[in-house]
Amino acid sequence: MDFKQIQELIKMINKSNISELSIEQDQFKITIKQKDNEVQQIVTVPAIQAVQQPVAVAPQPAATAPAASAPAATAPAASNLITIKSPMIGTFYRSAGPDKAAFVNVGDEVTTGKVVCIIEAMKLFNEIESEVSGKIVKVLVDDASPVEYDQPLFLVEP
Repeated sequence: MDFKQIQELIKMINKSNISELSIEQDQFKITIKQKDNEVQQIVTVPAIQAVQQPVAVAPQPAATAPAASAPAATAPAASNLITIKSPMIGTFYRSAGPDKAAFVNVGDEVTTGKVVCIIEAMKLFNEIESEVSGKIVKVLVDDASPVEYDQPLFLVEP
């Protein structure tokens, strides 16, 4: 089972009413437990050392912080915006390298499948693709900043 499949499992557990899921394949075992607004992930690998990595998911305070700091006049306009969220925990990068141009900037048009950023997790650089089409209105995270699972990254006007 690869990292992307584990991420998809976490997403599905988050959206469902399942409280615990265990999967065993060959010599690989994963258990994902959900309590209220937390997801705990325990991975066991058949090697000299076992990896146990709890992953806490923030309920939504990060999503309400930008909205709370916005003036009241822009609140109605913000209701039609779509948020692109982080699918994993890691370090957010706006470009492929320090000397490269950003994947997207405010005002750029994005389509479904267009790479909008990179998130580094465990020394792997994962390209994050847009799941919506529209215009980038705001970048919510600074370059080279740590991000949490489901943290808002971009606001998109459809």
